[in-house]
Amino acid sequence: MQFTSRATTLSPFLAMAYGEKATQLELQGKEVIRLNLGEPDFGAPDAVIDAMKKALESPTFPYTSALGLPSLREAIATFYQSQHDIDVEPTRIVVTPGASGALLLCSAALVEPGDNIILGDPSYPCNRRFLESFGGEVTLVPTCAEQNFQLTAHDVETHWQSNTKGVLIASPANPTGTAIHRDELIAIGNICKRRKGFLIVDEIYLNLSLTESSDLNTILAANDLQDTVVIINSFSKYFGMTGWRLGWCVLPLPMVPIVEKLAQNLFICPSHLSQQAALACFTPQALTQCEENRVVLKLRAQHVFSALRDMGLPLEVQPQGAFYAYINIRPTGMTAVAFCDALLSQYGVALTPGNDFGDYQASHYVRLSFATSDEKLQEGLTRLAKFVAPLLANKQGE
Repeated sequence: MQFTSRATTLSPFLAMAYGEKATQLELQGKEVIRLNLGEPDFGAPDAVIDAMKKALESPTFPYTSALGLPSLREAIATFYQSQHDIDVEPTRIVVTPGASGALLLCSAALVEPGDNIILGDPSYPCNRRFLESFGGEVTLVPTCAEQNFQLTAHDVETHWQSNTKGVLIASPANPTGTAIHRDELIAIGNICKRRKGFLIVDEIYLNLSLTESSDLNTILAANDLQDTVVIINSFSKYFGMTGWRLGWCVLPLPMVPIVEKLAQNLFICPSHLSQQAALACFTPQALTQCEENRVVLKLRAQHVFSALRDMGLPLEVQPQGAFYAYINIRPTGMTAVAFCDALLSQYGVALTPGNDFGDYQASHYVRLSFATSDEKLQEGLTRLAKFVAPLLANKQGE
């Protein structure tokens, strides 16, 4: 049996790989603090759990439309109005099997073999994997703390090639938690429109804001970009429904029937049960609980940033959303992989090496997720401080 080069050359997803390493240590009886995955510890809102139990009283769950339940598409549109003061037609919304399903469908609809797509470095690794799976040639553009680890319009203009088809941006981003400035994002959108390309904006962390920044608003607010912008979102982060595998995208109207045909053939439809339960996400009870969880994350963020500063690893830029800290470990003298391996084996704390997220200076960074309980987070930070203290002392003594 021969396997495709697409599969055999694919790099492992290190965040998951370090999760597997952690599992092996736990099987040996060791206690591991997992700060490697972006999985909220608070889970789905109570109203969603109740709605799922209620839905299970029905004996059958037939296929829904490939576009999703009409009632859920309408509820998502109402969410944009109530949370962001944006009017979105429900007909533009497609419910998908997670944000990953949304990006797969959009990649299938927009990317031909040989098309070039511009992404920032660092960025979420699976995003470029989807694009590459459909023959896309991804250009990773180095970014730095001075530009908030986000692309600029100048970057896009400079790296746009004759075969460039579009740009993919996440705001707030994984692994940095940083948001792109609103004016910069609109400028990039206008470049894509002028060049007859697309702009995909991953907004799955949009409602998990850690600040009151005006940049944390959906690109859908830019009315003149509606025909070239695709939005990706998910129930996994703000609503804490990671394993429910449910997301959505907002598309230009002409793209909807294209994606519908793809969804019919690739997925048939999203999970009926998950969709029924997700309707409860938009009840006042559930939204109140989600906002309470966001406040908890803000407090955790402040604690993490302070602890990192105290141990001698201050962040270069403060995240504006999500639940990540992207830490420059160059002062320790270790590479990211060596750092994560030693921290896990010696102190039982799992982080993710920066190598997961790109190439540019990736070996100097690690990602810490604070989407875990306060007790585990505190223990993980205590162990991390003990691990880095001698490393920093040795470097200072050289």
